[in-house]
Amino acid sequence: MSRIATIARRGFLIGSVGLAGGVAFGTWLVRKTPANPLDATSKPGQAVFNPWVKIDANGITLIAPHADVGQGVRSVQAALIAEELDLDWGQFDFVADPGAPSAAYYNSALAEEQVPFLSTDESFPAEAMRSTMGALFKVMGVQMTGGSSTVTDSFVKLRHAGAVARETLKRAASQQSGVPVDQLRTDKGAVVLPDGKRLPYTELAASAASEKPVQQVALRDPSQWRLIGKPMPRLDMAPKSTGALRYGIDLRMDGMLHAAVKVNPRQGGTLVGFDAKAAEGLRGVKKIMPVAGGVAVVADNTWRAFRAVNAITCEWGPAPYPAEQAEHWKAVADSFTAERLDKVWRNDGDAESALGSDAVGAEYRAPYVAHAPMEPLSAIVRYTPEQADVWSGSQVPRFVQEKVAKITGLDAKLVHVHNQYCGGSFGHRLESEQITLAAEIARQMPGVPIKLTFSREEDFAHDFPRQITMARGRGAVANGQVQAMALDIASVSSSASQMGRLGQKVPGPDGQIPAGAWNLPYALPHYRMRAYRVPELAPTSSWRSVGASSAGFFADGFLDELIHAAGADPLQERLRLANGPVARKVLEAVAEMSDWKGARPGEGRGRGVAFIESFGVPCAEVVEVAQTPQGLRVDKVWVALDVGKVVDPVNFDNQVKGGVVWGLGHAMNAEITYADGKAQQSNFHEHMGMRFDQCPEIFVRGLENGHKIRGAGEPPVPPAPAALANAIFAATGVRLREMPFARQVAFA
Repeated sequence: MSRIATIARRGFLIGSVGLAGGVAFGTWLVRKTPANPLDATSKPGQAVFNPWVKIDANGITLIAPHADVGQGVRSVQAALIAEELDLDWGQFDFVADPGAPSAAYYNSALAEEQVPFLSTDESFPAEAMRSTMGALFKVMGVQMTGGSSTVTDSFVKLRHAGAVARETLKRAASQQSGVPVDQLRTDKGAVVLPDGKRLPYTELAASAASEKPVQQVALRDPSQWRLIGKPMPRLDMAPKSTGALRYGIDLRMDGMLHAAVKVNPRQGGTLVGFDAKAAEGLRGVKKIMPVAGGVAVVADNTWRAFRAVNAITCEWGPAPYPAEQAEHWKAVADSFTAERLDKVWRNDGDAESALGSDAVGAEYRAPYVAHAPMEPLSAIVRYTPEQADVWSGSQVPRFVQEKVAKITGLDAKLVHVHNQYCGGSFGHRLESEQITLAAEIARQMPGVPIKLTFSREEDFAHDFPRQITMARGRGAVANGQVQAMALDIASVSSSASQMGRLGQKVPGPDGQIPAGAWNLPYALPHYRMRAYRVPELAPTSSWRSVGASSAGFFADGFLDELIHAAGADPLQERLRLANGPVARKVLEAVAEMSDWKGARPGEGRGRGVAFIESFGVPCAEVVEVAQTPQGLRVDKVWVALDVGKVVDPVNFDNQVKGGVVWGLGHAMNAEITYADGKAQQSNFHEHMGMRFDQCPEIFVRGLENGHKIRGAGEPPVPPAPAALANAIFAATGVRLREMPFARQVAFA
C-alpha cells in the first residue's frame, strides 16, 4: 500500500473513532462540557455565564486563561469576548484564571501540529484526524499555551462565550422589562430597550444569575466588528510602561522567605555530597537542605540566599550524556543510518533517479541555543497539609499542578496555580524546574511562603535548550530550474525529552524534527525528506518555533543553493515553485514590499529571501545586508505572512518584528556548547542576541487569504536565519551553513 493510502486509511479509522466518540470513551465523554471553574467561587448576585465571563453589581470580569509571556494574549482574548458582548475597550477587568487550572480551558488548537498532513490538505482523512486529536485534547483537559495556538484556539470559542453572555443578559432584560428579546439590542455594556432606555449589565447581573445561559447564539458578521481587526491599545501597556505591572518575580507576601539553589550543572546529574559549613553562619540564613540534584538555602532575602548557596561546596556526579561538544556532534553525524530513520516525511516524484551523479550537495548544522528570557525564573510556593498555592508564570499550569501534587502528597485539586505575567518565555515556561524545586523546599517548611529565584547563571546552567540538529542535502537543476531535492535531517527529539520530564511518552515519529522542511511550501517535481532520530543527548525543550527554527533554515538555505546553481532569480524561482495561491500571494507581497530587483541591489550589498511554513502560517522574508568597514550590517527586513485574520494590527506588527529580531539575533550570535558535561555559556555576554544598534528597519504585512485563523508568534522566526544567510551569500559570496554565523563572518 502506498504511503498516502496508508495515511488515508489510518486517518479514516482514527477520525471515525473520534467523530463517533469511540468504543472506549463513548460520544458522551467527547461531547461532555467540562465543569465551569467559576461556579465554585461565584457569589450571590453574580452571573457566571461560562468559564470566561462573570458579572456582578461591581463590574464585568473576563477570564483570559492563556498565559501571557509578553505576546499580549490577555488583550487579544479579552477583545474576542468583548467584541460579542458589546463592551467598550477597557470597560471590564480581566484576569488570567480563577486560581487553579481547569479542564474547561483545554486547548484543542494544539492538535493541528500533531497530525501528519500538510496544512493545505483538507481531505476527509486529514480533517478527521484533526478532529480526533482535538477531541483527545478536550478529553485530556490540556490547558496549555504554545505553538502559536492561542488565537487559533480562542477565535471562535471566546467570541461564543461573549455571545452567550450577551444573549443571556438580553433574556434577563426581557424578563425584567416585558419587552421581547428580539426587540432588544446591546451597546457599550448595556441592554438597550426600543425607547432607548439602557439597562447596564451590572444592574442585570442578579437577574441573569438565575437564567440558564443561552447556548444557541449567532456570532456577529465581520461587517459589524468594532474591535477585531482594529488597532487596540494593549491592556497592559500603561502598567508596563510605568513599571507598575507586577511580574511573577515582583510578588511579595507576609512572612515570605527567600530561597536559592545550586543544582548539578551537568543536567540530570546527581549530588554526591556537599559541605555547607561556610554558609551556615552567614547573616540571614534560615535553613539549608538537599533538593533534587543539588542543595538549597532559605534566607531572609534573595541576595543573602544567593551568597550563602554560592559558599557551599558540592561534589557532583557525571553527566548522563557525552561530556564534550564534539561528542554531541559526532552522535548526530552518526545517526544518518537506516536503524535511526524516524520517518520518510515526503517522497514526491522520484528524487533518487532525478539526482544523478552530478547532484549538488551540502551539510548544515544548528547548535543548542538557550531560551534566556529577560525575567529570571522564580516561583512562590506555600504548602500546608490542606492546600498548596503556587504563584509563578507557566504555559502548562495543569502539568505544574500535577507535579506539585506529587511532591507534596496532596490531591491535585488541592494545588492552586496562580498564573502570573511572564517577562518572556520563548518556550522556557513550558518547563517548571523552578516551581518543583520551590515545592520541595516549601514541603519542608509548612505554612511559610517560599520564594525561589534562579540566578542568571543557574538559569543558563539548567535551561533545556533548543535541539542540536544537522542536515545533509542533495539536489539537481536543469534548464535554469530546480528539479529535485533530497534532504535528510538528524536531530535529538525535543518532544520526547520535554514530555519525558512530564512522565509522558511521545508515540511514533517526532513531527518537530522535520518541521519547516517536510511542509516546505513548494511544489518541487522531486522531493524526498527523511528524518533521523538521534539518541538523547543533553536534555532539550521547545524553543520558539521548535523544529522549524533549524529545519526551516536547512531546507530553504539549501534550496537557495540549488537556485543559485540553476542560475535563476531567488525570488522568481520561489514564485514558480510556490504550492498554491495563498503561498504565491505571500511571496508576491514580499516582492512588492521590498521592490525586489534581484539579489545584488548595489555594490557591497546583498538581498536574500526565504519562505517557510510553520504552525500553518506561510511566511516570507527578504533581508538586505551591507558590507561596512566594521563588518556586515543588517539594514532592512521585509516580512509577509498569512494568518487568516489579523485580530490586532498593532500587536501583530510587534509580534512579527519581535520574531524577526529573535531569529536574526540568535542565528548571528548564540549557541550553547558543553565541556566536562556543563554548558559553557553562563550569561548574556556569552550568549548574545541582537543588540539595539544592530537592529534593522523591519516592514510587516499581514495577509488574510487563508481561511483558518493562525497565530503570529513563531512563524516569523524560521525564515530569518535562511534569509540572512542567503543575503550574506549575495553580498559576499560566502555560503553560511552553520549557526551561529558570527563564527564565520563579522557583524557590525
